[in-house]
Amino acid sequence: MFPPVAGGDVDRAPADGESDGTETRTEAYRGISRRLAVRYLRNLGGDPDGPDEEATEIAGDGWRASVAAEKVAAAGAITLTEVTVTFEGDPGVLDDLIDRFGQKAMRAGG
Repeated sequence: MFPPVAGGDVDRAPADGESDGTETRTEAYRGISRRLAVRYLRNLGGDPDGPDEEATEIAGDGWRASVAAEKVAAAGAITLTEVTVTFEGDPGVLDDLIDRFGQKAMRAGG
């Protein structure tokens, strides 16, 4: 199994020493816009909190995601947009969701 293309971090935050059964994972993607990330999440069963151009929170069955974007330095004076998606939900649901989202994000540029 290969690690996620964009990398990521798993942040587990159990309440009072016990897990509530949810995980939080943050992934960063380059080569897609925030609007396109929202559209992909909508197409994966999510319900955004507004139109794709304005939405920042998307909720699906067993998961939630927040989307943010910022300009980052790629090389020298070259900058590009990096979209950060924070996924939260059932670990089994997130495994499939993040994999499917990553496949869409990889194809975005080509």
